Amino acid sequence: MVKAIPEGYHSITPYLVVNNASAAIDFYKRAFEARETYRHPSPDGKSIVNAELRIGDSIVLLSDEFPHGACLSPKSIGGTAVTLHIYTEDVDKIFNQAVKAGTTVVMPVMDMIWGDRYGQVKDPFGHNWSIATHKQDLSQEEIQKAGESVLKEMMDSQKSE
Repeated sequence: MVKAIPEGYHSITPYLVVNNASAAIDFYKRAFEARETYRHPSPDGKSIVNAELRIGDSIVLLSDEFPHGACLSPKSIGGTAVTLHIYTEDVDKIFNQAVKAGTTVVMPVMDMIWGDRYGQVKDPFGHNWSIATHKQDLSQEEIQKAGESVLKEMMDSQKSE
């Protein structure tokens, strides 16, 4: 019997459009330890119609831009409002690997009030990525209290300037 959700997929699977899918695949291998599991080239072999990568236990799909089909990358539309989030065993390792591979640091890795060690980067193809390792389980009340404390510190420091 055919499964409605194919083996290995989750209910939501990101599909990235990039301006050079072959280069993006190579980049994601270096930056995020992606493994390419499928590639469907266009009939002329000049672009990728669809590719499948595995990052950790998740699948990321991607393709080249196809402007005639309104399939445009963040570079062509002037940015993206989406951030892809990666949980990993070693955020510092993957973050530094991503930076070395060519991402731009948006937010350096730091310990966050919700219990994650977390940072953000932008890849050369215009996609935003957050990378984290969960370090501590906290209740909503603990997170809210920590957030209020951080906000108070920020407001106090602005008053003293």
